[in-house]
Amino acid sequence: MNVMPVRLGLRWRKAAAAMVCVAAMLCGARVVGAQNQVMGELEFDGRTKLEQGAGVWVDGNYVGYMKELKGKKKVLLLPGQHEVMVRQSGYLDSVQKVVVQPGEKRVVSVILQLAPHATVPDVTATLKLNIKPKRAAVFLDEKFVGHASEFGGRFRSMKISPGKHKVRVELPGYRTFLTEVDLLADQETEVKTELQVGSIQQNTPIIKKPD
Repeated sequence: MNVMPVRLGLRWRKAAAAMVCVAAMLCGARVVGAQNQVMGELEFDGRTKLEQGAGVWVDGNYVGYMKELKGKKKVLLLPGQHEVMVRQSGYLDSVQKVVVQPGEKRVVSVILQLAPHATVPDVTATLKLNIKPKRAAVFLDEKFVGHASEFGGRFRSMKISPGKHKVRVELPGYRTFLTEVDLLADQETEVKTELQVGSIQQNTPIIKKPD
């Protein structure tokens, strides 16, 4: 005689739990929607491949290279003033103060200017990089030179002066990779690695506040 009431009780509890889950999902969707309305977005505009491949720092933190900063990798910021720095080896840094409004998409236009004392050594060696993720920032002798995909592949490499050089590869959320190469004139060598996932706290200050 007591079997039916117990079964009905279980059904009601399951139904109530399902309703709570649905309500939580709807509440979560509202929170995400509200967050999207509060956050502002940066959209980057570069005229040439030079700007498109340049590294971007926001408020002193590397976020990627310009061409990729859209879609899932778009830059969302809290309202207020932010510093945007765009860097490319051999060119002057482009630094802008940008004010972001809630829910606004702000376009940041960038035109890089050649550094007045940029030179190419008469005698060079060739360094190729096979790095994953390819969006990682590359530093040669502690100076930013570009992102990994610029120096890997069939026709992509880096021309550097012969001798010893330190190669540092960093990306927020991954462990820093550091190695040293010693190249002879006209020598070609390749550095290959896959960055290991880690904490952003493990990144060195160079990825956050480049010189």
